Amino acid sequence: MPIKKSELYSSLWKSCDELRGGMDASQYKDYVLVLLFVKYVSDKYAGQPDAVIEVPAGGSFADMAALKGDKEIGDKINKIIARLAEANDLKGVIDVADFNNDDKLGKGKEMQDRLSNLVGIFENPALDFSGNRAEGDDILGDAYEYLMRNFATESGKSKGQFYTPAEVSRVMAKVIGISAASSASQNIYDPTCGSGSLLLKAVDEAPVAVTIYGQEKDNATAALARMNMILHNNPSADIWKDNTLSTPHWVQNDGNLKTFDFAVANPPFSDKAWSNGIDPFNDPYGRFENGVPPRKNGDYAFLQHLIRSLKSTGKGAIILPHGVLFRGNAEGEIRKNIVRKGYIKGIIGLPPNLFYGTGIPACIIVIDKENAVARRGIFMIDASKGFVKDGNKNRLRHQDIHKIVDVFTRQAETPRYARMVSYAEIKANDYNLNIPRYIDSTEPEDLQDIAAHLSGGIPDHDIDGLAPYWQVFPALKDALFTADRPGYSRLTVDAREIRPVIFNHPEYAAYTQTVKDLFAEWQARNTPLLKGIRVGDSPRKLIETLAEDLLAAFGAARLIDRYDVYQRLMTYWTEAMQDDVYMLVADGWQVNSELVPPALVIARYFAAEQGVIEHLELERDEYTRTIEELEEEQGGEGGLLEDAGNDKGNLTKASVKARLKAIGDDPEYDDERRVLGEYLKLTDEEAAAGRKVKDAQKELDAKVTAKYTALTVDEVKALVVDDKWMAALAAVVQDELDRVSQALTGRIKQLAERYTTPLPALDAEVEFTSVKVEGHLKKMGFAWN
Repeated sequence: MPIKKSELYSSLWKSCDELRGGMDASQYKDYVLVLLFVKYVSDKYAGQPDAVIEVPAGGSFADMAALKGDKEIGDKINKIIARLAEANDLKGVIDVADFNNDDKLGKGKEMQDRLSNLVGIFENPALDFSGNRAEGDDILGDAYEYLMRNFATESGKSKGQFYTPAEVSRVMAKVIGISAASSASQNIYDPTCGSGSLLLKAVDEAPVAVTIYGQEKDNATAALARMNMILHNNPSADIWKDNTLSTPHWVQNDGNLKTFDFAVANPPFSDKAWSNGIDPFNDPYGRFENGVPPRKNGDYAFLQHLIRSLKSTGKGAIILPHGVLFRGNAEGEIRKNIVRKGYIKGIIGLPPNLFYGTGIPACIIVIDKENAVARRGIFMIDASKGFVKDGNKNRLRHQDIHKIVDVFTRQAETPRYARMVSYAEIKANDYNLNIPRYIDSTEPEDLQDIAAHLSGGIPDHDIDGLAPYWQVFPALKDALFTADRPGYSRLTVDAREIRPVIFNHPEYAAYTQTVKDLFAEWQARNTPLLKGIRVGDSPRKLIETLAEDLLAAFGAARLIDRYDVYQRLMTYWTEAMQDDVYMLVADGWQVNSELVPPALVIARYFAAEQGVIEHLELERDEYTRTIEELEEEQGGEGGLLEDAGNDKGNLTKASVKARLKAIGDDPEYDDERRVLGEYLKLTDEEAAAGRKVKDAQKELDAKVTAKYTALTVDEVKALVVDDKWMAALAAVVQDELDRVSQALTGRIKQLAERYTTPLPALDAEVEFTSVKVEGHLKKMGFAWN
């Protein structure tokens, strides 16, 4: 059976346990990722003379595995890595970590055991990467991404900047338009590439193999980027180690910067040392023609470098802190000049606490030089509310990513979310681009109605606030409310009956059927696709097809957010379905208990037998409850079972028999003897009932086992696709329908309870209660003052 993605991730993360304690995550990642790299290239390329990576004699993972228990394992691993690095021009890339460092790995036997265990984890046969890559799906690349995310999380605020969250990378990759790339001669550049994750996400969006360029000043991080490129099957990517601002590597013969078709960047926020090694007032590359950034804040230095590095038709995106949108002085002047040139296509405000180097909110500034002259405004999105908590960080969900990209691509104005802001409006705001100036994303305040509190009734404007529901259920509104006085209505049913009235109303029934029909149509279209999964298919392409079709299908659903339904599918894919699909594309429709859990087989083929077992279990449980009731009634102090317990005070069959023997036939104990006998009879009946359950379960298990071996391919497909996947997704749709009814019910109840007792009635109640209290006080001899 092929390794599941989830198991692969946990196995690799387990390897980190061997290194924790001697160093922090920012250091031990270098050891784990190098071993992952060596294992991967050894499995994929060893013995292949024309492979893109040469695995020389004495330079493979097998050579490492042979060292387990060797007293000189650390030094010898270094030599193995050195041979691999020498053969592939990877010196300074994969040989950064010292496996013979006794400060980090321990001395003598401690190092020997630690490294032996570490190598042993990667030696697990389940981690054979040679046969675990479906076409178009980089399982190892995804594992690398998983490790990088976890390393960034554990590295802390100051050391996690090497990694751009994959979700943000995906947004940037899509909004720069690289999906329109048409030639392998086109290229993409990241001037602060870190571990290369942002570059790779952008390249994934390109339909052709564009050329990759990246520069990173940190030596170890640049090495990570090189390894990342190879693990993602981009061995020709050009990653250069140096300071981009002081020593840009790619320069043309005329002394100007090389320009690129696409560029992405996630530079260090507000870098105080950005100007080290350069004279920005006399920059040989002309990067600061729009103005020189403040000496201790490099945000606009990186933005201007990216703009200068784009061709006249180039497009790019950069992540910067929100402060770049509104800070004044030198930055305000630079911002005005850049806006006037029309370079900024859009600004996307992101949620706070997404990034590992900082918790402050950031934004994506999208650059488009090609259409700068014709541009008449900047498209802004406030996506700050769309995220999910993930440990101590926030994370964009699939639905958040899709919505951002959809709205940005269509330039679709969306209330409280997105709009096109004209240059005239921006100029009127002195080129301040702070998103809240242009988009009010706050929810409308739920105002209290004083007149309703005084005189009762539900304000009509609150009822009208539910207009999206009444557009779908016009008659339901009339069934729930009737006019009370001008501007106010009253509820026609008891608050407890609101939900049943909604559920039983024909308009709601018709609505639910319409939504279920949308799902049924999607199911009918995609079931053949799922049952047609073959060895070698791409799981990534499969889920993309399914998800996009589901999103389109539920575009016609009213009251349900199609992005919520899309997210539920993607969550199910991540948590369960993808492991099934990876098994299928590796081994085909071969049945096993993980792909087809026994419960599915029982539900389809042995429902009657399962029903018998459940009935027998009820009978057994009834005896158990009767015994518990008898113990509770007679087991306490003074009860007839008080003296029947064992040394620990517990009633057992043996202790009850012992008590019966002790009292013998003495007529004084007739009542106790009767209860003891009843207890024994019940325990015997409970045991007999338990044996029946056990025998029936054993018989059913045998039938299920026999059925597994007899299942045809078509039966397996029906079990997996119909009974497992589609049943789970149908439940998701039902959940969304339930949310509609719950939201409507909850709001109506809230309004009804808010105004149910007007102020005069409350005053009368207070007066009545006061009189009663005064009367009671007088009876007790107290005067009410």
